[in-house]
Amino acid sequence: PTPVFGLVDCNSFYASCERVFRPDLAKVPIVVLSNNDGCVIARSYDAKPYVKMGAPYFQIKDVLRRYGIQSFSSNFGLYGDLSQRVMTIIES
Repeated sequence: PTPVFGLVDCNSFYASCERVFRPDLAKVPIVVLSNNDGCVIARSYDAKPYVKMGAPYFQIKDVLRRYGIQSFSSNFGLYGDLSQRVMTIIES
């Protein structure tokens, strides 16, 4: 048989993972911060117009407050677990 390849892009994955367990954030713009909350490593679609990828947290605090954007410390254990779940579904 001919091998079949596919590409799956989980949009704004880290931000989406945060929303999985917090349905109250479904309509709230969010950003995920790097280790030690240094800079932005993920943004929900509704946060993208206001916050640039890689922006240092100390420079965007006022922007987050002004637009009601919630920030989260990165949770790589959660992202790895949900990534594995996605891969299991794709492989089935």
